[in-house]
Amino acid sequence: MQQENKESITAERFINLYEKNRKFLAANDTPGLKKIREDAMASFMNLGFPDTSIESWRLTDLDETFSRAYDYHLSPENGIDFQKVFQCNIPHLETAVIGQLNGWYVSKDVPLMELGNGIIMGSLAEARKQYPQLIEKYFGTMANDATDGFTALNTAFAQDGVFIYVPDKVKSPKPVQLINVIHHDDNLFLQSRNLIVLGANAGLSLVHCNDSYNHQASFSNIVTEIHIGEHGMLEHYKLQNLNNNSTLISSVFFRLEASANLESHYISLNGGLLRNNIGVLLNGRHANANLNGLYLMDRKQHIDNHVFVDHAFPDCTSNENFKGILDEHAHAIFNGHVLVRRDATKTDARQSNKNILLTDTARVNSKPFLEIYNDDVKCSHGSTTGQLDQDSMFYLRQRGIGEETARMLLMFAFADELVMKIAIPQLRQRLEDMVKKRLQGELQICEQCVLHCSTPDHPVEFPIDMSKL
Repeated sequence: MQQENKESITAERFINLYEKNRKFLAANDTPGLKKIREDAMASFMNLGFPDTSIESWRLTDLDETFSRAYDYHLSPENGIDFQKVFQCNIPHLETAVIGQLNGWYVSKDVPLMELGNGIIMGSLAEARKQYPQLIEKYFGTMANDATDGFTALNTAFAQDGVFIYVPDKVKSPKPVQLINVIHHDDNLFLQSRNLIVLGANAGLSLVHCNDSYNHQASFSNIVTEIHIGEHGMLEHYKLQNLNNNSTLISSVFFRLEASANLESHYISLNGGLLRNNIGVLLNGRHANANLNGLYLMDRKQHIDNHVFVDHAFPDCTSNENFKGILDEHAHAIFNGHVLVRRDATKTDARQSNKNILLTDTARVNSKPFLEIYNDDVKCSHGSTTGQLDQDSMFYLRQRGIGEETARMLLMFAFADELVMKIAIPQLRQRLEDMVKKRLQGELQICEQCVLHCSTPDHPVEFPIDMSKL
């Protein structure tokens, strides 16, 4: 294994590392991919890592994260037992599981699988060898290396990750679950790159889980590019449950062709510092994107959701609905930017961000905004931040429900609006249970709570007749 000494994160470190390993990194690149890599490194040398002097990073300070020392591995670990590491705790959920450990693809059979219906899934590094023309057609065409240093660095150092290809007129028979696990005794700086391509009239349900199995500090810089062809349909679930010493920069770029549909759900239950960069390009008429987000933060946790939706063609629709519950000293940021171009008439775009603060020390900075260059549109945006509604509390208390239980019911009802939008029944039930546990265990302590934590095989039961409230 090639391994660098443990050092703090600096631009100079990675510039020198790139120069030393230029040939190694580009060993399997086509000429086109090599140019993408070189251009990305040139962008990173110009941009460096972002800091609070940059407007889009003004409220997310990475100084503490950068001050730690991290190992950076240029090769994967060997001898990984797939079955022991990648165990899904969602009962009865049948998925095709793809695993990543410490930023590298891990295979239980072969590094790249081609199914009978034409679906290809597995290691991005292996796909670069076996399908170079397919990779070159899409890789680097959706991520924006010119404006973000983290994305540029990831493109320059891209080695492995997950590749999924669903050909035209094919729908995946069951969801694909991408489990990205961090488990190491050292502090790791991780970079993985994912490329997902859906052809015309193709369909896929993708469950992408970010988990850590210990309390070791880590810094992940993950970039995912997703292309959805004409009339294609993607159900995308992003689940984040990391330890309090973790930093995750997750950048997902979606490109939707004409009449394509995207249903995306971000569920952030835990993490030290989370930054979600979500970019959506509506690249054809009648494309539609629905983006939902739920974040439950406490202690000194920090989450920053940056969403950019580009309406590049007429007759497209988008809807953003993000909600958060924050306790103790948690800090949340929502920055929603909708761009409606001059020729994108008949656009219908909506944004909503709602937050509940449980303490006077929890903070939210919310900035939904619209940039519109024609007047034939329907666009709206709104943001609300406050405490639990006292009228609703009074209504519940008048019916004999204790104060703490009433608070739990209101918080769960606030969050469950988004959980109920999840289309996979087993995943929805499990996430409902995880939200209840998260609310009861850390965001609120209730001795007599009706939202009893359930075991996976025993659903939560409400002893109160809710219809009578």
